[in-house]
Amino acid sequence: MTMDEVVSYLNAQWSGFVGGAAEVLPELAAALIVILLTWGLSRLAKMGISRLGQRMRLRSNLIEVLVMLASVGFWLVGALIAVTLVFPSITPAKALTTLGLGSVAIGFAFKDTFENFLAGILILLREPFALGDFVECEDIEGQVEKITIRDTHIRQTDGQLVVVPNHMLFQNPVTVRTSRDLRRITVICGVAYGEDVDKAREVISDAVRNVHTVRDDVKDVQIFAKSFGASSIDFEVTWWTGSKPIDVRQSRDQVIAAVKRALDEKGIEIPFPYRTLTFAEPIPVTQVSE
Repeated sequence: MTMDEVVSYLNAQWSGFVGGAAEVLPELAAALIVILLTWGLSRLAKMGISRLGQRMRLRSNLIEVLVMLASVGFWLVGALIAVTLVFPSITPAKALTTLGLGSVAIGFAFKDTFENFLAGILILLREPFALGDFVECEDIEGQVEKITIRDTHIRQTDGQLVVVPNHMLFQNPVTVRTSRDLRRITVICGVAYGEDVDKAREVISDAVRNVHTVRDDVKDVQIFAKSFGASSIDFEVTWWTGSKPIDVRQSRDQVIAAVKRALDEKGIEIPFPYRTLTFAEPIPVTQVSE
């Protein structure tokens, strides 16, 4: 091939390229306009959702999720329109079919991720618990520090951080210990069979009510004789205090100490188990002289 032939070939290719570009130039311009409009609508949707979420006092994580979903929706529609403008042979129906098949494949590949994602959206929408609540789920107990779209961060009472997948919190029962400001505590207190039951109940009641962590101003202290124990009459002592774990432990400690002290001061015996040993054969006793 001579140099003239090479130049002629290149000129022909360039002319074809320029001619083809000139033919699709209107479609490219229309697609570019669609992309710009999509960008603008996505920005407007982001600002509108953010303002609306702040007015409705939605969680910041939920606002971010709604903004992301709106942005993805706008860009998906805009990209679909732009592609059909540039490539007329690709109809919206064909594009949606291809997108659907791709979504199914991606869904199977990232099943757990999407499961946590959807569970996170539902948790943020329903708000079964809030930041700062003490919760328990599947032997995990602690304070909620952070709720994301994929997982929830729970700080246990021993200081360790547990990152829990959202689908676990959505599919299993969750106990929210601080859903209310008060929480009921019950302990068992036994007195000897020889003691006066009514007097013992009165002494226990006065002792419990004098503990400052007992909220008897809101809910009354309840003391009931529960059962005949092995060596005592057992009382069920119930009162209300703060709902945080430290409130519960502190109040239980103070109540037990106060009841023990009050019973000792009144001379009421708190028994411990006695055992009587019976031997089948007599036991010889030898006296040791000093």
